[in-house]
Amino acid sequence: MPTYDYECTKCGHQFEARQSMKDPHLTDCPQAGCPGPVKRRIGAGAGFIFKGSGFYITDYRSDSYKAAAKQDSQAASSGSSSSGSSSSAGSSGQSSSAGAAKPAATSP
Repeated sequence: MPTYDYECTKCGHQFEARQSMKDPHLTDCPQAGCPGPVKRRIGAGAGFIFKGSGFYITDYRSDSYKAAAKQDSQAASSGSSSSGSSSSAGSSGQSSSAGAAKPAATSP
C-alpha cells in the first residue's frame, strides 16, 4: 500500500498515512483540538531497487561473477586477436590451397 503525505491547512501539522489507492482522501486533521481540513501533499515517493536477473547486466553482481566475467573477457580478447590472425591466415591459406588444388585436379 502506498504512503501519502498530508498537511493540515489550519495548524500546519504534517503526517503520513498508509492507504489503498481506492480509499478516499483524508479530510480531517488528526491533531487533538484541531478541526482543520487536510490536503494531500505531493510526495517524492520511495526509492526502490530492482534486484534479480533480467534488469541490467552490471547491477548487483557478486564478486565471483565479476571475476569470472573479467577472465572471460580477457580470454575472449586474447582469443579474438589470435583467432583474427589465424582466420586471416586460414583464409589466405585456404585460398592458396584451393587455388593449388584446382590446377592439380584439372591437370591429371
